[in-house]
Amino acid sequence: QVQLMESGGGSVHAGDSLKLSCEVSGGIASVQCLAWFRQVPGKEREGVARIREHSLVLYAAAVDGRFYISDDYDNRVYLQMNSLKPEDTAVYYCAAGLDRRTCTEEMTAHLYPLWGQGTQVTVSS
Repeated sequence: QVQLMESGGGSVHAGDSLKLSCEVSGGIASVQCLAWFRQVPGKEREGVARIREHSLVLYAAAVDGRFYISDDYDNRVYLQMNSLKPEDTAVYYCAAGLDRRTCTEEMTAHLYPLWGQGTQVTVSS
């Protein structure tokens, strides 16, 4: 059974950088893509970045040019977050997609069946 575990969250100031990591264990061969989502209280979970086949990436407009997703060709995916803004404050989740539709269409939370527990990122002004 595939399990995801995020790490690397924390509290930083605006303009700082932070790198999140997600470790995938158990059945990684079934994973077609890995994505990062984020959620703030009262709002829907929104897609931040996605990676498939190690180099095919997609970013939300709000983070494009500031965030970078990568993987280690093994079982970890990373989210490098630069020039952080207070509006980036959220719980960040790692998610695994298991089919082509999930991994090629717009990032939509309900299409992803597997999730980590989330890690808090807080950016103060």
